[in-house]
Amino acid sequence: MSRSLIRITDLSVKEIDELIETANDIIANPAKYAEICHGKKLATLFFEPSTRTRLSFEAAMYELGGYVLSVSEGQSSSAAKGESVADTARTVSCYADIIAMRHPKEGAPLVAAQHATVPVINAGDGGHNHPTQTLTDLLTISREKGKLDGLTIGVCGDLKFGRTVHSLIEAMSRYPGVRFMLISPEELKLPSYVKKDIIQRKRIEYKQTTDLEGVMPALDVLYMTRVQRERFLSEEEYLRLKDSYILTPEKMRWAKEDMIVMHPLPRVNEISVAVDDDPRACYFRQALNGKYIRMALILKMLKEDGKL
Repeated sequence: MSRSLIRITDLSVKEIDELIETANDIIANPAKYAEICHGKKLATLFFEPSTRTRLSFEAAMYELGGYVLSVSEGQSSSAAKGESVADTARTVSCYADIIAMRHPKEGAPLVAAQHATVPVINAGDGGHNHPTQTLTDLLTISREKGKLDGLTIGVCGDLKFGRTVHSLIEAMSRYPGVRFMLISPEELKLPSYVKKDIIQRKRIEYKQTTDLEGVMPALDVLYMTRVQRERFLSEEEYLRLKDSYILTPEKMRWAKEDMIVMHPLPRVNEISVAVDDDPRACYFRQALNGKYIRMALILKMLKEDGKL
């Protein structure tokens, strides 16, 4: 069976550091990588809407000189006819060298990986995991702050359903001296299993609060998230919570001069567009970093699979 990436802990800290090193080399020397995947094919199977993740995977493969086969929505695939994830994975393995899959059902990419004969990358499964967004975040923090250890990280917004937050906490908890500020409405607090299994088990310092302004001066990184309409059973509940936190230039005055603001995007109202011109706002640089780290990951997985 080919090695796949389902959750961020499938990679060791050493492997993550090596991926960051490769991504930085790609940024510095793009010509060196321009034809390295010539003749190789990436299949992007996206059964849930996506802009950045899907396009960054596709841009990554094209910039490595490879090709892309794309399913951009479930209704355009045999899944609409009732085909199982396992059968889809087996079939697509006949046509592609590597698969990136996003699926609304938690665990679907793991099922795909168990049946595919090529590497499978989880590009997001329900509220569970989004490991390549986490790699994007780690590359961004590393490039912006010059390190991944000893940082105070505020995660703000939807901490209950936010798969990017869960994966980021899991990844950053492996670096020494990290502290977390968990900022959310009571209804969207970090799930107790994430808090117990990761933060408390590793005895990581943390604070749970509803007050963004109160913790802002302590933060090295502020990771904003949107309240996700698609995760709510009640529209009324979504509308009540959707604007719980809105980052504005006024609130940024409380922050350190070198604090960075991150967001996995898409943004709705949680960051005012007036913040975009602040040099500490790095969410669009973060989106660009997503392409480079996915290039590094595709290279790693194809090499390990003996295809490069």
